[in-house]
Parts: sequence; structure tokens; C-alpha cells
Amino acid sequence: MSIQPPALPQQLPKQVKIVEVGPRDGLQNEALINGKAISAADKVALIEQLADAGVSYIESGSFVSPKWVPQMATSAEVFTTIKRNEKVTYAALTPNMRGYEAAIAVNADEVAIFAAASESFSQKNINCSIAESIERFAPIIADAKKRNIKVRGYVSCVVGCPYEGDISPEQVAMVAEKLLAMGCYEISLGDTIGVGTPASVTKMLQAVSARVPTAQLAVHFHDTYGQALTNIYAALGLGISVIDSAIAGLGGCPYAKGASGNVATEDVVYLLNGLGISTGIDFDKLLQTGWFISNKLGKPPISKVSSAYLAQQQS
Repeated sequence: MSIQPPALPQQLPKQVKIVEVGPRDGLQNEALINGKAISAADKVALIEQLADAGVSYIESGSFVSPKWVPQMATSAEVFTTIKRNEKVTYAALTPNMRGYEAAIAVNADEVAIFAAASESFSQKNINCSIAESIERFAPIIADAKKRNIKVRGYVSCVVGCPYEGDISPEQVAMVAEKLLAMGCYEISLGDTIGVGTPASVTKMLQAVSARVPTAQLAVHFHDTYGQALTNIYAALGLGISVIDSAIAGLGGCPYAKGASGNVATEDVVYLLNGLGISTGIDFDKLLQTGWFISNKLGKPPISKVSSAYLAQQQS
């Protein structure tokens, strides 16, 4: 008796938007090199190479205290230096009104805010409840509406929390719905510690999509336990067509010592290319960009696809 391969989902999207978070979420979790952060010039080169490769959305910096996130200290310089491509959105993470005003001052195209699906995570990280954290963003969203600036919302710990374990899918749905109601045009659902599996991710996405239109959802997976690509595949099968990823797999996971962080953009694009899903990204240029930033950081790329191609070139 022959064994039949499993059938592919029937409704995979024909096109996917990659939200490149390497220059922000990736680099902010990278260790300093000899006590120094990566230079603004190298960040600018990274962002410009990503744009040249066809990446249409680049989270380019974060306006937070350099005391807490030293790698983001040069975000203003980065935004004022990059040669902008009119087809690219250059976004900034703005955790509070002060950060938002700094982002506006350097003409960020979009801003992003974040909340947690875990009460423990919210209390331990920003010393307030989920409800209080969301309310803090009201002035940002109100001003952004006046300026016609889009606001993207992040929800962290959508599958598990480092402090309280499993998170209820309904809790995630509630937080996502609140951000949508406040005015976020898109909600990125983040498996912050990378514990999700296709089963838990599917349950979570089903709960959230019952309250938030699938077209306004994105997924943001960390690869701590090697499940990111399988979770992305599960999300694609549920109609998700926006995926966050980081070039070269930049960024560690602060809650799992020694673990990898964001899923690598190269690995995601390789998967999507294999499924016949369009991204508009030049894969060869993407590989070159990953090697560029990895060399600057003095380490090999986390991306398995990138490492395989690099080994082929060197053999």
C-alpha cells in the first residue's frame, strides 16, 4: 500500500506581505560588541539593502530610553539618514507619547504600539495591567488619526508567558479586539517566547479571527523551540497573509537564555517561494543582506537557509 503525502491547505494566500522587524526587534535584542551598539551607518545600510531587495515594510527603529535599549539609541539618526524608497513603509515602535513625538519628528511613516495578552507579563514589564497599558496608548492613536498616520498594534505572549505559562486564546482575542477598536489598522500576534505549536497557534488564531477580521491580522513567531515555520504554515492555512520576520534571524529571546529569537526572513521567503506565494522580494539580494549584517555583528546568520547557501558558495 502506497502512502499518500498530506494534502496542502486549500486556501493558501497568493501573496504575503513580509514585515521586516530585524532593524528594530532584531537588533534591540542583540548583544553589544565590545560595549558598543551597532552604528547608525550600518543600520542605515541594512535598511537600504532590505528596501533594495524588495521588502516593502521595514520596522526601522524604536524610540525608547537608550538606558534600557542601547541598540536603539541612534533611531532618530537612522530615520533622518536613510534614503527612502517611496514604495517602502518605514515604521517605528513607540511605547509612549514621548517616543511617539520623537518618531513624528523624524517623519516615521507608521508607528507601532504594544500590549500583552498576559497580566503577569504586563505587570512585570511595564508595571500596569493590560487594560491600563492599552489606555495609555489612547493619546497616541488620537494624535495619529489627526495626522493620518497608521498605527499598528502588537500583542505579545499570545500562546505562552514566561511567568504564567499557557495563555487562553480568548484572552488574546479580547486584547486584539480592544486594539482594533482603538484604531489599530493591523494587529500582530506575537509568540514572544516561541512555545507555540500548530495546534496551539491554530486555536489562538481561530479565537482571535472570531473578533478581528483575518485581513487585519499578522503573525510574529519566535523560533525558540524550532516551531516558527510550522506555525507560519498553519497560519497561512487559516488565511493569514502578513508575516513578521527578521533578516538573518536577528535577535535573541530574552526569556529563554541562549535561544534563537525571531524567525529568519530568509527561511520564511524560502518557504513562501516553495509554496508559490508571492512576496515581491529578491531572494538573492535578501541573502546578501543577511550576510552583510551578520558580518557586522561578527556572527553567522541564524537562518538555516542562509547558512546552507553560504556553505554552497564556500565549497
